[in-house]
Amino acid sequence: MATRNDADKQTIQNDFDDVVNMSGSVLTKWLTTDDSQSVGLKKDGNDESVGHESGKKIITILGKKKADLTDGDYAHMQKVISYVRRHSAQKPAEVEGSNWLYSLKNWGHDATK
Repeated sequence: MATRNDADKQTIQNDFDDVVNMSGSVLTKWLTTDDSQSVGLKKDGNDESVGHESGKKIITILGKKKADLTDGDYAHMQKVISYVRRHSAQKPAEVEGSNWLYSLKNWGHDATK
């Protein structure tokens, strides 16, 4: 994994803070819902979707102090930024109750905010 300099880390942190608009406690509560668990791609026979698993990692990252973030955390933060930006561009006509919205929420982004 590439080591990031302080400027790269700050850019990633700023972008992550922009796209993750759910608090750790709100995201934790969301991940327990049937709607959260009903969406997303499940890989390698896992019962949990990639997005749902990502949500758990996001909660861990949100709970850390900036100085305690690892290169792995920054790599996941970049993955979250890319996913949210890419998925947001595919906005459906009807947002409320959509799999699109539920998937984004699994990644820490509530598009209704």
